[in-house]
Amino acid sequence: MVQDEQTLIETVSDCDQRGEPVLVMGGGSNLIIGDSGFDGTVVLIGTRGVHSEVDACGGAFVTAAAGEPWDEFVAQAVLSEWSGVEALSGIPGLVGATPIQNVGAYGQQVSDVVARVRTWDRVDAVQRTLAAGECGFAYRTSRFREDLDRYLILDVTMQLSLSPTSRPLTYADVVNRLGAEVGDRRGLAEVRDAVLAIRRTKGMVLDPTDPDTRSTGSFFTNPILTDGQADRLLPATAPRYPAGVGQVKTSAAWLIEHAGFDRGYGNERAAISSKHTLALTNRGSANADDVLDLAREIRARVLDQFEITLEAEPILVNCSL
Repeated sequence: MVQDEQTLIETVSDCDQRGEPVLVMGGGSNLIIGDSGFDGTVVLIGTRGVHSEVDACGGAFVTAAAGEPWDEFVAQAVLSEWSGVEALSGIPGLVGATPIQNVGAYGQQVSDVVARVRTWDRVDAVQRTLAAGECGFAYRTSRFREDLDRYLILDVTMQLSLSPTSRPLTYADVVNRLGAEVGDRRGLAEVRDAVLAIRRTKGMVLDPTDPDTRSTGSFFTNPILTDGQADRLLPATAPRYPAGVGQVKTSAAWLIEHAGFDRGYGNERAAISSKHTLALTNRGSANADDVLDLAREIRARVLDQFEITLEAEPILVNCSL
């Protein structure tokens, strides 16, 4: 584990110069490594530190080191009355990983608040700070995910509102849990508690006694289709959500369930969570191939029935679907 920024840069740069493969890891919660392992140097990011600049007009500009645990950062934001990430409570992993796949949940996503991301550009061997508009944020992806071996994220600066209340609530589960209406605002701690409670019902808060929490979270992303594809491929009963001009987002969970997979489907090694259709779980003795075989089976049947190819959300290292 590397705990200071200069050593982090020097370690990765030294490997790059020698042609040594490098796997940079945070918490590993969104990563699947093939059973053959990784033949190279694994660098665990352990840099810490949170610095804030608060302005009554601009809000709080908060810079967090890449190694800061994400949920601890969210808890600090709620306590400090920095609004904008409260619905992202309970997500495992580190701050530096969140821009890579534009982490999102319950109506919020990191790209809503990112002001800039400071990186080490491994190709040009220089520090490079990218403003939000340069990060290529889209649904569960970014410039950093599209070019994983180029940018080493050093810290992330977020612009958060100064408010004891949340951003307007948009996600049905949270709205219903709070007895609110769409567009309402509630106390930051109230929203955080509601999100954590919802995540627990889905096995999405780590619990060593609950095998449903042994997963990489949602294994598949929700497909984005053109209007024409949606009209041609989706049954009338399938969920449809606006996803930009001429695009529709549908539910991967709905596709999986309507392809004939129930919660709990699988075997004693790897199975769909009993609480959440999108989570593929290790029941205690699974290896990577067990989980990937289950994912391949699901993907193949959805493709056969709906002509839609599900895409994996976790980063796959030395393995593939």
